Amino acid sequence: MKKLFIDSDVMLDAALVRKPFYLPAINLFELCYEARFKAFTSSIAFINASYFLNKLTPTTKIQSLKRLRSIISIIEVNETIIDLTLNSNFSDFEDAVQFYAAKTAKADVIITRNIKDYTQSTIPVLTAEQFLRSL
Repeated sequence: MKKLFIDSDVMLDAALVRKPFYLPAINLFELCYEARFKAFTSSIAFINASYFLNKLTPTTKIQSLKRLRSIISIIEVNETIIDLTLNSNFSDFEDAVQFYAAKTAKADVIITRNIKDYTQSTIPVLTAEQFLRSL
């Protein structure tokens, strides 16, 4: 089964119904829910998503996080990932952390809207829309 690493922006697109990115994100999560793909994210990305979901009521926020968690497996960001990040050529620290978390998960693709910061990635990087078009 193909493994997808989902960045926080895609989670937020789905949870916050951010147009025009909402529909591809929801369709992507639907495929993962149907077990056509295995979804992963890092503990940091999940926490980042939680922070931006503070715009919602507390009950809605927890429900959104529970829905996401029911679909996404969490990769722990540990000292190995931080050390790899510190010694990498990535220009953005947080994106490097996401990349090394994706490598830890043995992800086949990274799904994000922030493609430009993943130029050092050895894993293919696509938007949710690009990924869906590739199917």
